[in-house]
Amino acid sequence: MTNTTTSAYHIALEDEHGAHNYHPLPVVLSKGQGCHVWDVEGKQYFDFLSAYSAVNQGHCHPRIIDVMVEQSRKLTLTSRAFHNDQLGEYEKYLTNYFKFDKVLPMNTGAEAVETAIKLCRKWGYEKKGIPADQARIIVCGQNFHGRTVTIISFSSDPDAKGNFGPYTPGFVSVPYGDADAMRAALADDPETIAGVLVEPIQGEAGVFVPPAGYLSAIRDACAKHNVLFIADEIQTGIGRTGGLLRICGDCSCAGHCERQPDTYLRPDILILGKALSGGTYPVSAVLADNEVMDVIKPGQHGSTFGGNPVACAVAREALEVVVDEKLTQNARHLGNVFRARMQELVDAYPALFTKVRGKGLLNAVIINDSETSKTAWNFCVAMAEAGLLAKPTHGNIIRFAPPLVITEAQLNEACDIIAGVAEGFSK
Repeated sequence: MTNTTTSAYHIALEDEHGAHNYHPLPVVLSKGQGCHVWDVEGKQYFDFLSAYSAVNQGHCHPRIIDVMVEQSRKLTLTSRAFHNDQLGEYEKYLTNYFKFDKVLPMNTGAEAVETAIKLCRKWGYEKKGIPADQARIIVCGQNFHGRTVTIISFSSDPDAKGNFGPYTPGFVSVPYGDADAMRAALADDPETIAGVLVEPIQGEAGVFVPPAGYLSAIRDACAKHNVLFIADEIQTGIGRTGGLLRICGDCSCAGHCERQPDTYLRPDILILGKALSGGTYPVSAVLADNEVMDVIKPGQHGSTFGGNPVACAVAREALEVVVDEKLTQNARHLGNVFRARMQELVDAYPALFTKVRGKGLLNAVIINDSETSKTAWNFCVAMAEAGLLAKPTHGNIIRFAPPLVITEAQLNEACDIIAGVAEGFSK
């Protein structure tokens, strides 16, 4: 008789009946609380991926769960054919929180990016006067904004892009972190450029942090050429990098604000997702001022589930938790602690590690091996066996992003696990 309580059973079930579009670590999770998760056999782990930063507020945060359950018992979905009593309150709350005139609510991160692209193009034609079907959006190499056909059309990842063509035109790619390349691209026929889409830190690419002043340079160049500056903060926002938004870290407050001041490095379009719901429900949002958002009219964009009552209630509570529990401050402080601990390992094991980089609690350690090697994967498997979950990206890079509710004692305990695995690999 098959034992249905084992990890092997669940992994085999997925392998037989599910599409093979992911390559997860061989761990089957059944419970989560705070910064910990447990597998079906009852083993406890530190979660150092946080569902790609969706679980900033920790697994199953009781306040968020209570709000979700309460709202689910009253009203879950009306579609946008009717009003509901949660949407307007949520829109007011979110626009005040991030200081924009309007929000367009969606569900997933990819949907929000697609929404921003449509909004940018429509603004380009109707407000900037770009000739029909000639609008261009500048993006950055090694970007990750989702996996829809339009988004992969401007990806440089062959796995994400291969054999999914024909691709959507209208995008120009420049190297990430190169302000001069961005200025040159903007100066090349600026009358047909509608926007610049950028991640303030490239997470999926390996936690690439751009040089100081890079985001300010983009913002200034966009303003010069009447181009919309679009910030994809789906992974970096909501406290992850030590500020409410990562883009605020490139302004005069250096990311130390919890609610954005009027002077922060403000994009024309802000894209949010993931931790907007604390990882309990799919919620994303696109924010902009009236001059941009008002180009969207009834029937031109929407979502059956976007702005549903549960999403609205959950997102408000998730954002309140970030402020009430001072999660941005915690991310800022513990990020410094984590990078210091990892730098000790880089110095101690140069044959294994080459670098640690990141901001707040979004960090990466680079393995001293090729992208095609199995070293990073094997290291993550060994960490899982020792009680810590993380995942490689781009072959030789390990991303570390624990929930922002983690304490300093827990973080140091987790760093001890990483150090122990490193010692074992170096023997």
